[in-house]
Amino acid sequence: MSDDIYHNVLNTEIHGTDRMEMMVDIYESGDDLRTQTDSNTNRQQPLQSTGSEHVRKRSNRSVIVCLVLLCVLLLTAVIVLCVVININNQQFNIKNKKLTEERDQLLTKNTNITEERDQLLTKYTKITEERDELMSKYNNITKLGEQWNQKINGLLTGRCDGWIYYQSSLYFISTEKKSWTESRRYCIERGADLIIINNKEEQDFFKNRSETDSIWIGLSDSDEEGRWKWVDGSTLTTSFWDRANEPNGDRRENCVVSYAPGWADYNCTRTFKWICEKTFSNKM
Repeated sequence: MSDDIYHNVLNTEIHGTDRMEMMVDIYESGDDLRTQTDSNTNRQQPLQSTGSEHVRKRSNRSVIVCLVLLCVLLLTAVIVLCVVININNQQFNIKNKKLTEERDQLLTKNTNITEERDQLLTKYTKITEERDELMSKYNNITKLGEQWNQKINGLLTGRCDGWIYYQSSLYFISTEKKSWTESRRYCIERGADLIIINNKEEQDFFKNRSETDSIWIGLSDSDEEGRWKWVDGSTLTTSFWDRANEPNGDRRENCVVSYAPGWADYNCTRTFKWICEKTFSNKM
């Protein structure tokens, strides 16, 4: 596009120069005619006056040529300046259009992100409310369970001295010490057996009850070395051994004691306190 404009301006200059030369020739022709007329009417003027007039005419013609050239140059400069301004305006408009499109895209993305954020905040608020409701229900259930345990333990005071109600079962913590076999016999004679610990809550409950005492539980590998089973015949799945090297007694230590740090295997003939467990029944 700029090449076309340049050629157009060049053609304009050439044509303008041609026109200027034609105008100068016409002007000179007119001057010659006037000179001839003047020479016919004033033949008696001195030759020196005629030469001065001719120099003056040529000087005027040079001034006119310069003025015309100056006008052409000014016109050319104005045209070129207009073309440059037009090109710059077009480039500016293109850049401005791109920037506007990018701005619109960013605004759209920002709007989408804001909507997603609001949705997430709404979901978070709902989840928080549900969590608080569940926590409130859990606390209420825990309180009801404690109240229920207290009521049952109160009812059992005169019927089963020393037994504790917890999670639908009755537990008895001894004050004397016996071997693992004798402790289990004591429990069986009372319709119970040595305790089976199924979860951490139960482990923590009786660890807090027994404090620092070491207590026999219903776990051993007497039937098969290394295969730990509960007194009801079920295989051990969840354990709370004291250290990484427990159990470590091999064939000499086949029965398990629970104490503050966790579990440890001991010789079954050692004497410790014990815990009996049996299912709660209203007919007791």
